[in-house]
Order: sequence, then C-alpha cells, then structure tokens
Amino acid sequence: MARLRGTRVAAIGGAVVVEAAGELEAARSAFGRRAWTDARDGFIRARARDTLTADDHQALAESAWWIGDIDASLEAFAEAYRMYRREARRRSAAMSAMYLAVHHTERGDGAIGSGWMSRAHRLLRDEAECAEHGYPLYFEISSAMVRGCNDEAITHARRMQDLGRRFGDPNLLAVGTLGEGRALVKQGRAGEGLPLLDEAMLTALSDDLHPLWTGAVYCNLMDACHEMFDLRRAAEWTRAASRWCDSLSEAVMYRGICRVHRAQVLRLQGAWEPAERAAAHAAAALAHVHVGVVAEAHYEAGEVQRLLGRPADAEESFRRAHEHGRDPQPGLALLRLDQGRPDAAAASIRAALLAENRDRLARARLHVAQVEIALATGDLNTARTACTELRAVAAAYDSSGLRAEAEQAHGAVLLAGGEAEEALAVLRTARRSWQELDAPYGVARTRLLLAEAYQALGDDDAADLERDAARDALDRLGAGRPAAAERAPLPAGLTGREAEVLRHVAAGHSNRQVATALCLSEKTVARHLSNIFTKLGLSSRTAAAAYAFERGLATPPRG
Repeated sequence: MARLRGTRVAAIGGAVVVEAAGELEAARSAFGRRAWTDARDGFIRARARDTLTADDHQALAESAWWIGDIDASLEAFAEAYRMYRREARRRSAAMSAMYLAVHHTERGDGAIGSGWMSRAHRLLRDEAECAEHGYPLYFEISSAMVRGCNDEAITHARRMQDLGRRFGDPNLLAVGTLGEGRALVKQGRAGEGLPLLDEAMLTALSDDLHPLWTGAVYCNLMDACHEMFDLRRAAEWTRAASRWCDSLSEAVMYRGICRVHRAQVLRLQGAWEPAERAAAHAAAALAHVHVGVVAEAHYEAGEVQRLLGRPADAEESFRRAHEHGRDPQPGLALLRLDQGRPDAAAASIRAALLAENRDRLARARLHVAQVEIALATGDLNTARTACTELRAVAAAYDSSGLRAEAEQAHGAVLLAGGEAEEALAVLRTARRSWQELDAPYGVARTRLLLAEAYQALGDDDAADLERDAARDALDRLGAGRPAAAERAPLPAGLTGREAEVLRHVAAGHSNRQVATALCLSEKTVARHLSNIFTKLGLSSRTAAAAYAFERGLATPPRG
C-alpha cells in the first residue's frame, strides 16, 4: 500500500512537471507570435512554479509592457536583470537595465530611470565592443538634441549605425539612421535629413526590427513631421503606421501612441470630433505608463476643444497637459484670445518665446500664434517681427505646412498694414497651399482674409464669395469660435484696418500720430480716411469720431 501511494505521488509529480513545461512552452510560443496577453499570463503561471529562466523573465517583461501592464513589466525586467547578473551575463543585464531606465523615465520616474541607465553603462564599460554598446546611444542622441547640440547627436547617431553594420543589428542601423535624420532636420538641413527619416521608417515597417524599435522610429518620425508642419508626410506615414499598429491587436502602448499622432493629423484635416476621441483614448490607455504621450494627448484634446468652441474643456485639457510636463503653448494663449483676453494672450505667447530660445521649429509654431494675437491687439510691429522670423524658418525647412502658415501670416500682416494689393497675391497662394494639403480650416481662415483684401480693393462680389465659402466651411467643421475664426462684421463695409484708423481718429489722433501708431505712411492713413468718409457718407473727422462712439468702435487702440 505504501508503495502504491508513493507511485501515485510520483505520477502526480511527473504530471505537474509535464504540465508546467507545457505551460512554459505555450507562453514562449505566444511571445513569439506576439500574442502578448497569452504570453504574460502563461509566464506568470509558470513563474508560480519557479520555472522561469532569465530570458523568460525578459519575455514576460516585454509582454506585459506591450499590453500596458507596467507594474508587472518593471517587476519582470528587474528580476531578469538580477538573474542575468547572477549568471554573469553582463550584456543581457545591461539591456534589462536600459529598458528599466526607459520605462521608468516614460512613467515619470526620472531619478530611478537615471539610476538604471547608470547601471547599464557601468555593466558595458569593461565589455569588448558589441552591439549592446549601441543601444544607450539612442538616449545620448535624444539628450544632445534637447540641449541643441545637434552635431553631437549626429556623431552618436553615426556611431550607432556603424555598430549596427559591424554586428549585423538592424535595430541599431535603423534607429541610428533616424537619429541622424532628426538632427539634420533640426540643423535646418531638411533636404538631407528627411530622406533618412523616410528610409528608417521604411525599414521599420518591413518587420525586420524588434517591434519596440519599430514604434520608436515611428514616434520620432511623427514628432519631426509635427515640428516641421509637414502635413503631407505625416498623413502618409500615419496611414502606414496605423496599419502596422492594427496588426498588433494587443499592443496597447503603440496603439495609444499611434492614436495621438492620428489625432494630430485628423485635427489638421478638419476631422475634429474623431481627433478628440483619438486623443482621449490615448490618454486613458497610457495613463501611468507613458507620461509624455499622455501629456501630448491632453494638449491635442485641448486644441480641438478650443476650435469647437468649448473653452472650459480646453482649459482643463491644457491644465492636464501642463501637469504631465507639456508646455500648453501656443494653444493656451490662443484660448485667452478667444476668451476676449488679448493682453493675457500677448503676454503668454511672449513669455513662451522667451523660454524657447534655441529650437527654431518650436519658435515657428509660437510665432504663428503670435502673429494672430498681435494683429488682434493692433500691435503691427510685433506681428511683422514674428512674421519675418516665421518666413525665414519656412524658407530654411521648405515644409509644405510651414510654408502655408508663413504665407497666410504674411498676407495678414500686409493686409493689416494697408497693403491690400500685395496681400491679395500672397493670400491666394496661401489658400492654394492649404487646399493642396487638404486642410479645410486653413483654407477657411485664409478665405476670410481674402474677403477683407477684396473689400479693401472695392471688389465686393469677390469678397462675398470668399466670405460665404469660409462660413460654409466653418459650419461644416463645427467651428465654435466665430469671433476668433473671423473678425466680427463691421458696419458699412469697413475693413479691419479702416476700423483701427477710425478708433485712432475717435481718440483725437492726427494722421501723423495714426501713421506712427500703426506703422503706416501718412499717405496710406489719408487713403484709409478717405475710404472711411465715403463708406460712412461723412465729410469730417468730428462726424467720423461721433459715428465711432455711437457704434462702439471707439475703444482706444493699443499703441
């Protein structure tokens, strides 16, 4: 009997071993198929029986990360690191430490991330040169670009590519190519940098890379497109990357990241409600996982809510973006303008530009907003200065979206300065640029400016056509801020510039004082005044001033 019981125990024990081995093999197979939920669950069950190797813990960590289970991921990476160290597999331990550095930093635990990166460097310090030496360079490249040291970033990127070629590692080669391309773009050498970005992305989508690095390439490419206002390239690569993300049905991380970039493209294409939904999904999916992406998702939501005329929602989204480390500019400054607080808007955008004194592309985005705000407050000097820098950056980078923004800003500044003839040609070019980019909001805003230009030139029919087309487009978009999207209709067909001149006249200013305040010639002021008298059916400055007070146009202008 005793022997029978022993045999029974042995049989049960053998069955348990077989069952455990089967579960572990199933988990490994699921990991190979990128079925990350099955892999994570299988590895966790096998871990309960203490059967995981260091490589299994690493696979568990990656599986959990892909589905957004960040706590399980960090725990498993740390265990893989300890086991690799015990087994004297220093290179593998360094990779685990590097991933711990990345994911802690993405989560917002920067000091912990720094400590793990230091461990990775120390483990590799005495190792003969190998592929693993290339991976920390990815973070050296990013750090150098943040500091504005783009030559240093290019040096690191080329070393990364060299290690990739020497050790047959396609991840290093693709990511190094990407890093060089981004640094070249930041130097203003877009003609050299953009083909490298496209090459890296093409490699990434060929499925030759580890999925994590495919995602890293895509994120960096989209960041570059967003910085450059390269709407056409952003839309094209987002479609391709979305197909890749959709093939990874359980990839919470990169599906969330893809949604943020998709939201950026949808907003520019005028699909505002889908853009808001995409941003909201990304923020929810990656909460407590990737603080930078969550911040960008909240910012995108705020931009859409601002355009849809929901200022309270936009305010909250910009606040949450700021809490997660994202500067809420220029969206917050434009929101202040929409709320009828032009002085706050001007101060806000001015402070943002003072803080951003290195990155020309980042400043360009701020200058687009500054032109709009300065013109709304009658500060033509500031608008001209901002427009000049914006046009210089657009010329240097030759980006389609940046060029359209610069053309529109230039036309608006010319129009505000009383140069309607010159403005007309520039604004027609801007409208065509926005149309080619399939950006309906940009088209509508430019049409409103064109309507002013035609009206100033006496072509009321053309002005009505442009204004009606713009209003129809804004209605289709659901634009909720007509006071900001188009200037409120002025009485008697007055243009915005004529209303500014009338305000000064009502304040008792001479033609010379008006010319100085608005940066115009006295001849141009006289022409505006003649047009005002004709449109109002008046013949004296005193009568014009009285009209301005009666119609609420006599608020003393800035300057």
